[in-house]
Amino acid sequence: MGFATEFTTLALQELPELSNQRKADGWRFVQLLAVNTDMGIDLIYSFMKDGLLVNSEIKGVTKDQVVPSITNNFLAAFVFENEVHDLFGVNIEGIAIDFGGNFYALAQKEPMTVISPEQKAAREKARKIAEAKAAKEKASKEGATPEQGKPQAVTSAHTADDDLEAKLAGMDPEKAAKVRAAMATKAKKEAARDGEGA
Repeated sequence: MGFATEFTTLALQELPELSNQRKADGWRFVQLLAVNTDMGIDLIYSFMKDGLLVNSEIKGVTKDQVVPSITNNFLAAFVFENEVHDLFGVNIEGIAIDFGGNFYALAQKEPMTVISPEQKAAREKARKIAEAKAAKEKASKEGATPEQGKPQAVTSAHTADDDLEAKLAGMDPEKAAKVRAAMATKAKKEAARDGEGA
C-alpha cells in the first residue's frame, strides 16, 4: 500500500467539526504540532487513514483565542494539547486530562515563544525593510516617486545589505550567525588585500 501526505488549511471554528468527521470516518489521530510565527501560533493537526496522512493547519492562533480540545473524540490528543498549552501558551479548552499548566516543570513560562533580543531586532528590521519595499513598489505602480509613496518612518534607502539582513532574520539563528561570521572574515581579507595594494 502506498503512502501519501496532504496539507489543508483550517479555520479555528472548523476544528470541532473536523474532529467529529474524522472520528466518524475512522481516522486515527497522529499528532498536534505547534509552530511559533510572527502572526501567532500555527497549529497542525495530523490524521491518518488507509495510508493517507492529512495535516490540517490553523494559522496564527493568538493568546486571546480559545482552541477547543479534540480529546472528546481522540483521547490521545491530551498529551499534545497539554504540551501546546504549557510550551506555547495556547488556550485549549476542555482537555479530557488537563494538567492545568503543570504538564512540564518549566524554568520559564511558554519557552517556545521566547526569542532573543537579537532575533527580535532582526525580525523588526526585516519587517521595516519589507514595509519599505512594499511602499516603494506601490509608489512605482501609482507613478509617484518612492519618497512620495513611502511613509516617513521608512524612507531609508533599500540596499543589498538590507536584503541580506532580511534573509538572515528569517533564518535559523545559528545558521545566520555562521553566515555573518563568514561575511566578516571575507570583509577582513578584502580590507587587508586592499591595504596591501595601496
